[in-house]
Amino acid sequence: MKYIIFEDFSGDPTPIIFPNRIDHADMREQMPYTKALSAGYVSHGPYGFSCHGKSKTLDLEADENDAVIITEKFEDAES
Repeated sequence: MKYIIFEDFSGDPTPIIFPNRIDHADMREQMPYTKALSAGYVSHGPYGFSCHGKSKTLDLEADENDAVIITEKFEDAES
């Protein structure tokens, strides 16, 4: 799966995860958020989320904290 982390209207990082067949730039155009912080590929395995790679079209890459941000959003959704 691909992802982009945006800065939402309150300044918080907000991840959007989407299928590989959708281009990062196409997804970026659909989002109302002004600033994209990072982008790449995400997978989930026995040790949680893992982020890697980059988006050439957005000139952004995965950040070492992206997996933590995504994990926190899933944990927030469960509570």
